[in-house]
Amino acid sequence: MPRRQEIITRLTGSMRRPTSHICKTCRLSLHQQRLASTATASAAHAAPIEPPPSGATLPSTTPSASLRTTYKVKASILLSRPPLLTRDLTSFEKAYFLYQRRLNERLAMPFSRYFYYQKGTPGDVEWKRKIKERLTPARDIGVYNAYAKEGWNDEVPVGANESEPETQVDALLRDAEVEVLTGEEGQEVKKHKVEKPMPRTTEADLLGDTKSLDRRLQRTLYLVVREGKEGKWWFPNDVLVGKESLHTAAERIIVQAGGMNMNTWVVGNIPLGHYIHNYGATSKTQDKSEELRGEKFFFMKGRIMAGQANLADNKLGLTDFQWLAKDEIQKTLAPRDWNGVKNILSER
Repeated sequence: MPRRQEIITRLTGSMRRPTSHICKTCRLSLHQQRLASTATASAAHAAPIEPPPSGATLPSTTPSASLRTTYKVKASILLSRPPLLTRDLTSFEKAYFLYQRRLNERLAMPFSRYFYYQKGTPGDVEWKRKIKERLTPARDIGVYNAYAKEGWNDEVPVGANESEPETQVDALLRDAEVEVLTGEEGQEVKKHKVEKPMPRTTEADLLGDTKSLDRRLQRTLYLVVREGKEGKWWFPNDVLVGKESLHTAAERIIVQAGGMNMNTWVVGNIPLGHYIHNYGATSKTQDKSEELRGEKFFFMKGRIMAGQANLADNKLGLTDFQWLAKDEIQKTLAPRDWNGVKNILSER
């Protein structure tokens, strides 16, 4: 018996010695065997589990069924009026446009009047009148005489308004006016006025009427509505009904929000983007089978071509509306809502 114990001790000691000369697979196998032996010995010395007393109920091991979280899926319409005018010119563009006009005036200076107008004809008389006023054959913006003492100084002075579009329009209108000789002896002169173009700033801009579509003609305007008397400003939206598509829901929302007095067009079947609005605290649905965590808005693109919004008979509980540009929407929406839609709104 002592001999057998000595052999086992030696074998066990050899297993605990460094096994650098053994391959990696064998070392891993020996390590797993040692762990299994240790676990078996611990289980053998552990205290036996006592059975539960009679009449006691064991706790259920099945996990409690948790409520599934969900969102309200809503369709929202970004109904917009596109820009009606080109944007204002930058200072560089104004200067370059004036440079091109001045260059045309310099090239038109060597002009032979008698080749085009016979002496003493009405065309020759009108030519003399205009050349006396503008000093150059071309329609000069400002007054420039190439044969004067300062003919070399044809640059625009600092602070001059010759490059402003309003100044150029006035100069061109004065040049386009035609003098009509009246009276028996032709002594009375009457100028025929030329119709002036419409201004780029409308009356709605001056009054600050945000409900008018005739404002900010250089920018894209979006329809923004107010939900409730003191509710937040947001885009027209509603929950999808049944198997309703986003395109169909957008068309329905336009009619239910703004009435029938609008000629609109919903562009495409794919939303421009989506925004997830999480509630502060979850609430249960009506059947109490799911937890309502928030709302998901899918934005559809729409255009208004004629008409105006009318909230008199709206079915979405809206109390007010505005047509706003992107920079105005930023000041109207809540900061969290603005961060969700700012990248899908047009800069112009």
